[in-house]
Amino acid sequence: MFKKLKASLGIGATKVDTILHNESVYQGETLRGTVHIKGGDVEQEIDSITLKLCTEVKVESDSGSSYQSFVLGHIQANDPFTIQPGEEKEVPFELKLHDETPITAVNARLNQSHVWVETVLDIDFAIDPTDRDYLEVRPLPAVQRVLSTLEREGFTMVKADVEKGQLRGNGFTSLSGCYQELEFQNSGMFSKKEIELSFILDGSVIHCLAEIDRSFGRGDTYRSFTISRDASEGEVSQALASVLNV
Repeated sequence: MFKKLKASLGIGATKVDTILHNESVYQGETLRGTVHIKGGDVEQEIDSITLKLCTEVKVESDSGSSYQSFVLGHIQANDPFTIQPGEEKEVPFELKLHDETPITAVNARLNQSHVWVETVLDIDFAIDPTDRDYLEVRPLPAVQRVLSTLEREGFTMVKADVEKGQLRGNGFTSLSGCYQELEFQNSGMFSKKEIELSFILDGSVIHCLAEIDRSFGRGDTYRSFTISRDASEGEVSQALASVLNV
């Protein structure tokens, strides 16, 4: 009875540890790994193992800004089973990244973009039987060409974050419920400009919405463009012209 009581309080209970086979992934790739489960002091029923793809989003309200976890997608990795005291099990899984998963591998002065996989064991009365593993999400080559082109044009990425909400561009709409903003600034004295880019992967193409903030009170304006996943530097430069020439 004492061991059962300890397990219900999370002491001597089943433990979970997720091992990712590819902690560094490109946008849209499939994440693979194994959930390692070790039984505690008593037999326990595992109703489910859920893996959640999460990010942190900024939420604006009348009282200010706050940050909260946001689930981009999830899978159930197993059917219900019983694990015996001290028993060890391994459950392999595959989890495709949502096409709008934020990029975390960016060269920003302030990078507030984070993505992780949260593994949750559904065990009666257990206290927080979870495991969190952070990912490095790299930009696709075409997206990296966009970022590199802006840098060659004298812009520096000053901030990267994720906001709750929806984007609408010319012929595309975001679907996840959140979007990433990559904020760039140049150092021009008379042509100072801020550009915020948001990318949406959509099958074989990549959509981009740009918000351009011009100096001297000329106000904000928006431009959007679409490039293929294998866009060349020339194609990227041509698409960016509508943003840089504002």
